[in-house]
Amino acid sequence: MSVPEPKIPAFSVTATETSPVARSLAVEVEQKSVAEAFDKAYKALGRSVRLKGFRPGKAPRAVLERAYGASIQEEVERLLVSQTFVAAVEREGIVPVIEPQIEAEPPQEGQAFRYTAQVEVKPELTLPDLEGLPATRPAVAVTDDEVEAELESLRQRRAPLEDEPEDAAAAPGSIVTLDYAGTIDGEPFEGGSAEGAQVELGSGRLVPGFEEGLEGARRGESREVRVTFPEDYPAEELRGKAAVFATTVKGLKRRAVPALDDAFAASIGEEGIETLEQLRARIREAMEKRREHDADEALHRSLVDALIERAPFEVPGGLVDRRLSQRLSSAHQQLESVLPHDELHARLDEWREAWRADAERDVRESLLLEAVAERQELAVSELELSARVEQMARDQGMAPKRLKELYAERGLLDGLRARMRDEKALEFLTSKAKVEATSGT
Repeated sequence: MSVPEPKIPAFSVTATETSPVARSLAVEVEQKSVAEAFDKAYKALGRSVRLKGFRPGKAPRAVLERAYGASIQEEVERLLVSQTFVAAVEREGIVPVIEPQIEAEPPQEGQAFRYTAQVEVKPELTLPDLEGLPATRPAVAVTDDEVEAELESLRQRRAPLEDEPEDAAAAPGSIVTLDYAGTIDGEPFEGGSAEGAQVELGSGRLVPGFEEGLEGARRGESREVRVTFPEDYPAEELRGKAAVFATTVKGLKRRAVPALDDAFAASIGEEGIETLEQLRARIREAMEKRREHDADEALHRSLVDALIERAPFEVPGGLVDRRLSQRLSSAHQQLESVLPHDELHARLDEWREAWRADAERDVRESLLLEAVAERQELAVSELELSARVEQMARDQGMAPKRLKELYAERGLLDGLRARMRDEKALEFLTSKAKVEATSGT
């Protein structure tokens, strides 16, 4: 048995172009449909509420109006907008790109209901000739010195920590375990104290002067370390401030760096690596692979830059806002357990302005690649989508069926399909581009 479609109220609509990417819809719902919506809302309310002195469903409408009139107006407004907006944009041939902004006066019985919807739409793009767009791709080269530097970094990272002698003094390379409490003008400040912190002298990771101030310290020694926060310090309230840290050294360790030989190579535990030369070859291969990827990314960016330059258009502001919000939300999730609350939100406020240009470029790129895909009739088949999900599942150690179910449940399949479509558009543009190799990455 089929379920009948809900009845759409009788309405009229007038669309006005307010910009190349915006339309204003003036919608008027006829008086009769408004009355029907109020009747429906009050009947539903009467069946659900319990009023003293009345049996369920028997409370007079006048009583319901006095008790619930304002909330019924809100419900009728929501109902009429939801029932007519989709039909209105379809009637006008408009495809919104984000949720509209609705402005309306509360509906009144005996009157028509009017509202306006500010709708953002995709711009009409005029693509240039796609043959021979200029692009640059950095040359990929890995030198012996770079391989040796990466090998040394690996050796340092895998070096176990050993206690220094009892009478040892902290020096560059020492890893100092300490308690510290910082003050500015005699007052403690947020993030200025810690217990059991580890500092590697000479690493340059802390405020200039802090590591140097610990040189020569021995176990059990307490000393004051004076520093001045740099003017570009992330926490704005600390910039340029002089601070005093009361420190107590709890321990001194140093890395026991292993010899650079076949035994070290074998200790890495990678399949097929038994000698130092095999490890060098694997490192070179990994570095070349990363640089190939980075070079391809640089090529694609330069190619899209050329396309953006040749196809100017107005970008829907709502799409930029949405993209910016996505980036800020991702940054918030990554840093909320790392940075203090106030510092995190101060940075997010800064990034909201600093990242807007990049967010707009992302939107331009997406719209242009979509237009290229449409012109060239580039589509992603179900078979290709399934193959990508299966590859992602293998990479994540999941069952492909389960991953696809998760993507479907969370509404992510359309986004994945769009990314794959953009990849096809980039592949097409690259195949037609005039690519110039450049030095460096």
